Amino acid sequence: MLPLKDDVPTRTVPFVTVGIIALNVLVFLYQASLELGAEPGAARAAQGFVFEFGLIPCRLTGACQVAGEFPSPVVTIFTSMFLHGGLLHIFGNMLYLWIFGNNVEDTLGHGRFVGFYLASGVAAALTQTLMGPASGVPMIGASGAVSGVLGAYLVLFPHASVLTLVVFGFFIRIVRIPALIVLGFWIVLQFLNGIVTFGAAAAGRAPEGGVAWFAHIGGFLAGLALLYVLRPRGPLRYP
Repeated sequence: MLPLKDDVPTRTVPFVTVGIIALNVLVFLYQASLELGAEPGAARAAQGFVFEFGLIPCRLTGACQVAGEFPSPVVTIFTSMFLHGGLLHIFGNMLYLWIFGNNVEDTLGHGRFVGFYLASGVAAALTQTLMGPASGVPMIGASGAVSGVLGAYLVLFPHASVLTLVVFGFFIRIVRIPALIVLGFWIVLQFLNGIVTFGAAAAGRAPEGGVAWFAHIGGFLAGLALLYVLRPRGPLRYP
């Protein structure tokens, strides 16, 4: 299932959401320019960029060290949120952020949404690190922070519907599906994959398919909790 558009209108311009998307795209284009460079060491330069600014759990826990230690492992918690491993990776994250982030920003307010997004990303990074503290595999992507957005959206707009592309074999349809089903299916999938890859994460190996499932779970749960901490006073707006 690929969500395309929800039916919840916004009252304000979601310039924070747009800004986050723009920043992610700019960083991705820079990553791509490193990899596609004409120099012989272009691929190594792109990989070095990921290892430098991606979150490496063992650096954060002190289980390993990297020469120079720049930037600080704590800083990479934030820089890793703006790196991506490929076109499909950034497309999926930014699509979900665009569809669901504008409504969460509209409800929380622009300033609160910035704190909410970053805090969700931090919680996601710490969850993945906790599950594999000795891992030397860089964790990158906005998935953890976006997962927090999905958690908040699920609570705020459980009765919304989402225009969704459904592909099942030769069956291809665009249908409206309740957000509760779309996002409920998504989080169940994260938990199931997290259980399957638990052994690899605990042993410090790269997860299956290179997906940090526990970061998604941690971000989602953080989004649920942060919503009640950061939401404006007064009744919440439901569709």
